[in-house]
Amino acid sequence: MYDFSADSADCARSVEAGLSDYLTGARLSGPGPAADRVIAAMRHGALEGGKRLRPLLVRQAAAIFSVPREASLQPGLAVEMVHCYSLIHDDLPAMDDDDLRRGRPTVHKAYDEATAILAGDALLTHAFAVLADPACHPAAETRIRLVAELAAGSGAGGMVGGQMRDIEGEKGGFSEGDIAVMQAMKTGALIRASVRMGAILGGAEPRALSALTAYAEAAGRAFQLADDILDVTATPEAMGKATGKDAALGKQTVVSRLGVDGARKMLDGIVNEALIALRTFGPKADGLRATARYFATRQK
Repeated sequence: MYDFSADSADCARSVEAGLSDYLTGARLSGPGPAADRVIAAMRHGALEGGKRLRPLLVRQAAAIFSVPREASLQPGLAVEMVHCYSLIHDDLPAMDDDDLRRGRPTVHKAYDEATAILAGDALLTHAFAVLADPACHPAAETRIRLVAELAAGSGAGGMVGGQMRDIEGEKGGFSEGDIAVMQAMKTGALIRASVRMGAILGGAEPRALSALTAYAEAAGRAFQLADDILDVTATPEAMGKATGKDAALGKQTVVSRLGVDGARKMLDGIVNEALIALRTFGPKADGLRATARYFATRQK
């Protein structure tokens, strides 16, 4: 019987330990000595917090193909480093201008804007070094596929492009289709990459990879929609960050179009889509099923 709470807690501990071990001057130096201040800012933005859901998705997808947990950790760390970089940059005054993240001062508040930019840049850069390391996977071809997958999910056609569309959407004029594309890129693309990277680790055949991609795209939509609902319904204390900012900034969301009740009904349908995509995998996909359900029911 799959235990989501136990697996997610174990994954979070492993990711925390892995990041803490990696984000040090000794590990990140070369050709010159790593600057202490940027290392400290990277650690502030990456450690002591977060649910580590993207590394969990890597682990759960890989488990379908009997990949051991420890073999999925390095790719999971790389995904989490990209995620943490994106949060550091999103919080900057030029973007979402947030003072709190995970109940603590954001990196630019704890340090300064220039240091926050550099810390994010370094996390993004070193994420690909993690994937390129033979410790990630013994086969160079697999490592190359992992690098390409994460680059696609985080680049101009993925997370970065989605953030650009989100900024453009503040001016208004977005259709529901425009909102869906923006959210699939801004949030969904990295979730999609996480699941696909787990499948790549497991040597998934094209048909299995296609099914898992369908799951991941639905799960990404569910996560973002749940986030938009929480921005309206949750307190800043529960979220560990400011809420109500989407409406204040004029951001285009499904909740702003359909209301909370309509959005929750849509969320149920999207989660069901994700579950249907996994029907061919049997009990081995129970982890991914549990995560999709969690996306719909989380309170923070």
